[in-house]
Amino acid sequence: MFRIRPTNLSAFAGVLCTGLLLLCAGAAPLAAQELKQELKIAMKASVDSADPHLLFTPNRNVLLHVYEPLVFQDRYLKPIAGLAESWTVVDPTTWEFRLRAGVKFHDGLPLTASDVVFSVKRAQAITGVRTYRHYLKDIAEITPVDDRTVRIKTFGPAALLLSNLSTLGIVSQKTVESASGDDVGSGKAANGTGPYRWAGFIPSQQVNLERNDAYWREKEPWAKVTIRFVPDDAARAAALLSGDVDVIDVVPGSLRRKLADAPGTKLVTDTSIFALYMHFDRFRDNSPFVAGLDGKPLAENPLKDKRVLAAMSHAINRVALAERIMDGGAEPAGQLAPPNFAGHDPKLAPPAYDPKKAKELLAQAGYPGGFQLTIHCMNNRYSGDVQTCQAIASMFTAVGIRTKVEALPIATFFRRQRGGGANGEPEFSSYLAIFGSSSGDQILALVTLMQTNDDAKGVGGNNNGRYSNPEVDRLILKAQETLDDAERESIMHRVMGIAMAENAVMPIYFLKSSWGVSRKLNLAPSGDQYTKATNIRPAKP
Repeated sequence: MFRIRPTNLSAFAGVLCTGLLLLCAGAAPLAAQELKQELKIAMKASVDSADPHLLFTPNRNVLLHVYEPLVFQDRYLKPIAGLAESWTVVDPTTWEFRLRAGVKFHDGLPLTASDVVFSVKRAQAITGVRTYRHYLKDIAEITPVDDRTVRIKTFGPAALLLSNLSTLGIVSQKTVESASGDDVGSGKAANGTGPYRWAGFIPSQQVNLERNDAYWREKEPWAKVTIRFVPDDAARAAALLSGDVDVIDVVPGSLRRKLADAPGTKLVTDTSIFALYMHFDRFRDNSPFVAGLDGKPLAENPLKDKRVLAAMSHAINRVALAERIMDGGAEPAGQLAPPNFAGHDPKLAPPAYDPKKAKELLAQAGYPGGFQLTIHCMNNRYSGDVQTCQAIASMFTAVGIRTKVEALPIATFFRRQRGGGANGEPEFSSYLAIFGSSSGDQILALVTLMQTNDDAKGVGGNNNGRYSNPEVDRLILKAQETLDDAERESIMHRVMGIAMAENAVMPIYFLKSSWGVSRKLNLAPSGDQYTKATNIRPAKP
């Protein structure tokens, strides 16, 4: 048995001020008038439910103000102490979590181990399009040992357990058991341990939060937080510039300079966990969106040839995409884990832009004149998505791969990406997508994008190109079962090195988070791109 003492929250607070509910250590007490202030935030995406066990990124962003997980995360999404002040690995498949003393729900009842057990079991059983069941699939059994101790048994060694528990909000068993599903979803039955109470919800319009004055940590500076949902980029920027709101998220490249230069606002940016990548059809001999220069089907699928994929990678000018197309809103990528995040290997640099080498590789593969290709992308996922897709198409065309673009709404894209082809197969020959786990652990990227697809085992779910390498599969499984952080990191580097050399997926760039902020405030960025009132503080005079 060995005991893990998570990094002390207060040690992080003074340096990062970015963990889920961290407060800057040593900050001077706020004046009485500051404690009455209302913080107004405009977010691009809207919340569709107040149920903390229905998985949707905007929901989780907002609901983390109300419901807290056992395990918190630092700026780079690494696990730190949360509602659980410490944890013990009893044996490779048994963990015990010690809850903090003195934590209470908003109704005044104390947090107990039974609430944690109830929350996990509810999240495992709940039905819907998006749930946390995948994140909790390693948990075979969860039981209370006493009021402040929870024991979790896993099906096998589960290296992702801490990261996965950081995604799940803990609810009050008494409140939820006596409430209807509609009451939980509407927020009528909202009762968490977080720094804010749920005060109102107008679907697709806004959420109102009120400060929890009995919070187990220091009192938040904002008596009220209003989060409005404003999908239009220009409208969000206008609201900030006029002073109608204090903070906006997802600032597009075209508006970055304007907000940075305006007298009353500033721009905050930081690299996020999210990576843009390309995926390729490796399993069909005749791929549906690949053709010869004459428009006729090719005898072989060129995307199955490693030389062709290497040529395509060298044809992409990642620096130009990040700096020009994205207006500095991205960072060139040669892997799926950004710098400072778990799994990042400093030795894996972005592939060099080398169109001459790209043409040579195409000729070596038997395509000296190139071929025709259509790439698919989303047209409403993030600012610059279509422009990036079109720019990559132009770069491919420049080396001989005459490329068209088909940009689709998110819902249509996902339907066709996963099973819109013949016999329910993935439809696209090549597409651009984004991956980033809010749990922060890139093992999930390996499991879903690079592990051999097996729906029965629940692995390779997003491996729509059907990449497969037995050594990669073996190492991914080993990483999932390795509890030692340093050893697991080393294994992940080996996996990523093999997969990137074979272009299992082709990373393009890491998206930068961006916020427009009133100059009267400071915002500490978080790698999950979330906009949290707990990371926003009055600027010092």
